[in-house]
Amino acid sequence: MKFIDLRAQQKRIRSNIESRINHVLDHGKFIMGPEVYELESKLAEYVGKKYCISCSSGTDALLIPLIAKNIGPGDGVITTPFTYIATAEVIKLLGATPIFIDVYPDTFNINPDYIPDALNYADSIDIKAKAIIPVDLFGLPARYRLIEKYAEENNLFVIEDAAQGFGGSIRGKKAGSFGQCSSTSFFPAKPLGCYGDGGAIFTDDDELAFKMKSIRIHGGGKNKYDNVRLGINGRLDTIQAAILLEKIKIFNEEVELRNKVAKYYLNNSNTGFKMPHVHEKYTSSWAQFSIVAPSEEKKSSCIELLNKK
Repeated sequence: MKFIDLRAQQKRIRSNIESRINHVLDHGKFIMGPEVYELESKLAEYVGKKYCISCSSGTDALLIPLIAKNIGPGDGVITTPFTYIATAEVIKLLGATPIFIDVYPDTFNINPDYIPDALNYADSIDIKAKAIIPVDLFGLPARYRLIEKYAEENNLFVIEDAAQGFGGSIRGKKAGSFGQCSSTSFFPAKPLGCYGDGGAIFTDDDELAFKMKSIRIHGGGKNKYDNVRLGINGRLDTIQAAILLEKIKIFNEEVELRNKVAKYYLNNSNTGFKMPHVHEKYTSSWAQFSIVAPSEEKKSSCIELLNKK
């Protein structure tokens, strides 16, 4: 089944999106135009963080904080193997070592109780574990109370990967607000998606935010040609920002509707498949509604049936 019906959503807001895009075409500020800064302000307010740094993809939203923290060869970053490759990929791109730990069998999110084992393993191979990237898989935030406890005890920098979890929450605290910084993706199929690639980073740390803004645009300093550090070309373009400004207006309602549909599935399923589990006081944004088949045969027959729909 499709993750999301973008056509149905687009019909609802198309005229507003076209108006926004036309406004960008009229003012011509296609890179770092006013819509980018307006979006950053609205996203920071939504998540509850001081800073939002928009960027060109969810992958860059993970890469930029690692660069800012000088993660590189000889360093280890704890994360999960059960997610999209980008999470581990950015670690290897910088020459650091991903240290994988297992996940909970009910949520498939990272299990913080394995963090001490990861630290011991890092020591055994002469790697200094410096950070941890938990992933909010399928829309459900990870167990940040435990993660942050272990991180504080062991001086680990926490980057929340909220690419799938944006819109979720724990006791009302929004996904994207955990750790020292967080990242999300605006890939079209994500809970809040644009019509291309895009991402964002959130933090309350003044110094970190300043550095990440610089890294986002080729390590820029006071002006365009004052390059004070190595960086990347990681900007979100103005047209995508304009689209997201319209989509964020209906985002809370969409998360509520996703939860309504998910509740119906959970309450009316009698198929023998293992259903997703959401802990009490957690809210999922339901990036995907993932089920576990009791057998390969059952999985194949389910896929075949759904493909006929």
